Amino acid sequence: METNIFIDFYALVMSLPILLVLCKAADTVTKTHSITDGTTLVSSGQRFELGFFSPGSSKNRYLGIWYKTAPDVVVWVANRNNPFHDSSGKLVITDHGNLLLLNQTRSVIWSTNTSWVAKEPIALLLDSGNFVVGEKNKITSSEIFVWQSFDYPSNTLSGMKIGWNRKTGLEGYLTSWKSDDDPSDGDFTYRMDNKGPPQMMVTMGQTRMFRTGTWNGVRFSGLPAVSDVVFKSTVVFNDNESYYMALPNIADTVITRMTLNSSGLAQRFILRNGETDWAIMYSQPYEPCDSYGHCGPNGICRINRMPICECLEGFTPRNPEEWKILSWSRECVRKNPLTCQKGEGFVKLVGVKLPDLLEFWSNQNMSLRECKEMCLKNCPCKAYANSDIREGGNGCMMWFGDFIDVRELSIKGSEDSIYIRVSASDMKTIREANAKSRLKKILVNSLSVVCIFCLVFCSVYGKIRKKIRGFRRQKEDIELPLFDLATVASATKNFSPERMIGAGGFGSVYKGNLSTGQEIAVKRLAQNSGQGLKEFMNEVDLIGKLQHRNLVALLGCCIERKERILIYEFMPNESLDHFIFDNKRSTILCWEKRFNIVLGIARGLLYLHRDSKLQIIHMDLKAGNILLDKNLNPKISDFGLARIFGGDENEARTRRVVGTYGYMSPEYAIDGKFSAKSDVFSFGVLLLEIVSGKKNRRFSHPDHHHNLLGHAWLLWNEDRALDLMDGCFKDSYVESQVLRCIQVGLICVQKFQNDRPTMSSIVSMLENEGTILPQPKQPGFFIERSSNDENSTPKNEETGSQNSVTMTKLDAGR
Repeated sequence: METNIFIDFYALVMSLPILLVLCKAADTVTKTHSITDGTTLVSSGQRFELGFFSPGSSKNRYLGIWYKTAPDVVVWVANRNNPFHDSSGKLVITDHGNLLLLNQTRSVIWSTNTSWVAKEPIALLLDSGNFVVGEKNKITSSEIFVWQSFDYPSNTLSGMKIGWNRKTGLEGYLTSWKSDDDPSDGDFTYRMDNKGPPQMMVTMGQTRMFRTGTWNGVRFSGLPAVSDVVFKSTVVFNDNESYYMALPNIADTVITRMTLNSSGLAQRFILRNGETDWAIMYSQPYEPCDSYGHCGPNGICRINRMPICECLEGFTPRNPEEWKILSWSRECVRKNPLTCQKGEGFVKLVGVKLPDLLEFWSNQNMSLRECKEMCLKNCPCKAYANSDIREGGNGCMMWFGDFIDVRELSIKGSEDSIYIRVSASDMKTIREANAKSRLKKILVNSLSVVCIFCLVFCSVYGKIRKKIRGFRRQKEDIELPLFDLATVASATKNFSPERMIGAGGFGSVYKGNLSTGQEIAVKRLAQNSGQGLKEFMNEVDLIGKLQHRNLVALLGCCIERKERILIYEFMPNESLDHFIFDNKRSTILCWEKRFNIVLGIARGLLYLHRDSKLQIIHMDLKAGNILLDKNLNPKISDFGLARIFGGDENEARTRRVVGTYGYMSPEYAIDGKFSAKSDVFSFGVLLLEIVSGKKNRRFSHPDHHHNLLGHAWLLWNEDRALDLMDGCFKDSYVESQVLRCIQVGLICVQKFQNDRPTMSSIVSMLENEGTILPQPKQPGFFIERSSNDENSTPKNEETGSQNSVTMTKLDAGR
């Protein structure tokens, strides 16, 4: 017995070198170790895995690389345009260092096709996710490889460079998949345009869909400053190469990636250590001003104004009538032509995404003064700007054609400015206006010292008293529990970035846990938020007095120091748009669940309009403001813009039109008039979106240029209404209910508010199959957009809400 044990132990010891070799080979392909379907390579740090897979519901087989801890996300595909139709695939390496994918007949399906020759070649899967080929004894000590997968990205940016090797001419760029089931080359690319200062852009064929703006030494001019806590953006631009890459700053706790999806949406995701669900940090494009050239040539997009498009200084719409109905595709033209005569000057525009580089000239060694002098002497020069904003600014860029894709940004500390040339007569008008403004200031400042002192004293004294009374009144008027700041900070781990579940212009949203174990959503308003004290108190007052199963519960608030914080019940399933506009998640909502969500939203609105103590108009009903609890029951949220009607009041008017394009009723968007019928219109849009799985404003169709409402109207008149239905619930739908929902949706979005029903009628129409419904009339905004507008809108855009408690702002993203 002892002899047998000794023999077994001796055999184990002698086999240890073999076992160690096998362990080392787990991340390596050699001439004696190939990869077949069913076996994989795993990087040394267990971060990435390489092997054969089938995407989605496809039965085709591909060789790819995915995250070891998140196998559902494939970051690179070798044979994306030439799949295997069985499991016979085999990856081998040749004597010269070429990787070959072979099928069962030994035919080559894919190869690296490199002309370099390596001695004792091996292929190694690095912990960065890069699959490299090199020489056996040098591959781990050198960054010079015979071939590397990072040079040929698929649809995901995960540690590799996007840009150009100027010596070899090799370009690295992302190409979307055709669909979740098909990784072959799709319609969209994400690449660097380096004809001048580098910028990133999403294109569909030759059509530009979105661009980041030029790199200004700090960031891309068209993007807000993104915190470098999670990752750091790097741009290199020299004679040898120009590229962009994003490297993680906290690689041990999070994984981050950017993926270009099949709809042309570039999304930055983050996966925290120990979690299984990816969170969206941001999407590009996100709102209408992100869409390329949204306001046409020589226009500027200002997302926080209404309307959002304006002509630049010195320009006017070519067709004013089209601009009145919010159609901005036609260009703005000069009020007065440039003649290169004495008196012409420049108007400074601060805090904008600089125009696209179509007709331009640049020099990295000129000062801004030299740039201005050269532009002024050069008659075709229409504008100039610094190309680098660091150290007070340096470098020169000049524009010679139309200004395309200009938008206003809300960025402090790293603003881009452009100086736009205007005619002598326009310059004279601007100078006269500035002179009047200065004169007014002088007159105001000429008041006697005594009067100024009195005014200041009275003002300061009054403000102090008002602030004291206001703070006391806030505390007295608030009927909700008041949380102290220490409790909220403790629940969110001092507002840790790891607890952040959403962010926007209003501030940030955090997931928190009270000492009782209760999960909460904490909405912390930024001090420079567009949602001020009025909106904050509005939401506190309203939700605190409302009780309904289909309204989100506000648990309390915090108004300590300068903080304005709202504490809600936590919604684990986030918002409705996170499901209905996402190809994967949409399958979770079968028809029965969608219909129940429709009924829940309708009952919640009915409560607001009729059954609560106050008659409340929500004013911002949209998919992103419908939260879903753990059982997927809907709850209406975000009452920052809501209005209260009292007595016999049933309609009002405002000059400050805020809300969400695509959901606004015509009378509100154009004239500022609102009523309960405004919410009815928004509900109709939302109902058609739930049925179709498509966004109203971002909808596109090859046969026409209508939005989703117009498309539904066309199908209804052709007796093809069921064609509107989302295909994901084709096996679960009830035909009569779907048709009824479509008809009710069209009735709700009729052009004139008097034609729309009340919410009580709508609930009855939806709940009672026997109710005879009226025939709908033409919907609002039934006007075709131009083909340019259509081309600037990604098809079937898929995205989820970034916030489980959504923002209150002018949001044209739908």
